[in-house]
Amino acid sequence: MLLSLEPRGQQSRPMLWLSPMLAAVLTLLSGVLLFTLLGHDPLETLHTLLIAPVSDWYGVSELLVKALPILLCALGLAVAYQARIWNIGAEGQLLIGALAGSAMALQLIDWESRWALAWVVLVGTCAGAAWAGLTAWLRTQFNANEILTSIMLNYIALNLLLFFVHGPLKDPAGFNFPESAMFGDASRLPLVSEDGRLHGGLYLALLALVAVWVLLHKSFLGFQIKVLGLDKRAAGFVGFREKRLVWFALLVSGALAGLAGVGEVAGPIGQLVPQVSPGYGYAAITVAFLGRLNPLGILFASLLMALLYLGGENAQMNLNLPQAITQLFQGMMLFYLLACDVLILYRPRLKWKWAKRGAKNNTEAMA
Repeated sequence: MLLSLEPRGQQSRPMLWLSPMLAAVLTLLSGVLLFTLLGHDPLETLHTLLIAPVSDWYGVSELLVKALPILLCALGLAVAYQARIWNIGAEGQLLIGALAGSAMALQLIDWESRWALAWVVLVGTCAGAAWAGLTAWLRTQFNANEILTSIMLNYIALNLLLFFVHGPLKDPAGFNFPESAMFGDASRLPLVSEDGRLHGGLYLALLALVAVWVLLHKSFLGFQIKVLGLDKRAAGFVGFREKRLVWFALLVSGALAGLAGVGEVAGPIGQLVPQVSPGYGYAAITVAFLGRLNPLGILFASLLMALLYLGGENAQMNLNLPQAITQLFQGMMLFYLLACDVLILYRPRLKWKWAKRGAKNNTEAMA
């Protein structure tokens, strides 16, 4: 018996949406096998990883807090990826947004007006866009590969943040810890509920979700972005300006990542620290593809990814599992998603080898 793949001729619409679900199931089955090999009860471990973190309202609010930066980064990446502009720099754009927003918040620490928050959010968002603009400039002026440039800018952004948090922005009254002073109340995002840490960034994320959906599905600019992604030459023939679309897609992507970063420091953290992001920008890449570059799909995928972050922390504390369990599950999910996506263009076929041998023997006997 042989397994082969035959071209479908066109994309399978059902498999386009079933592939992420199949990838999630395979990830869970692999998790069961892994936990069994490690000597843990797989059902108890999966409960600790996926159910226990959201068993009460506080857990649900923490899930949303984790999901907000992932959602914002993934929405920005979806805009770029629709144009086949492979921005891998959401992590760096998030960090630069957090750094610039923190610098502004520390300058306005004595303000009591809510305009302080507006300035902090605006500066952080624009800084993320400007950082992505470096990738756009290198792509449009020098034809530099945006995958390489954007991912290298991530490391530059991280080291810039570390320099400032250990130097110019370090709190002089912070007992030499690498962190800034706490922001003023006027520069902080207000809490949605007193029962948790969920903050006003929720409304900004929902607004971004609607805006990206309208952009991609209801606007002529979104249509141009999709055409550019499908066929660059066809986009040029009908007069769509490639360089302008590249700039637009990357600036939107960077702005949303910068908004995610400033939302973290002005929201649950309240100050600039080195651990602003545990890898939200990288996780957003998986989320964007898991959600099929569709804003609604990205919403559910970001909740799933946030649950993995929460569950990983819970499993680390309660079951003494390593911290890398979260990254392991993210990696498995991306691997299975890429594997299952093959079924969108190809259908599996089982061929019985013995049947072919039998037919060959019959032909020789007749001859």
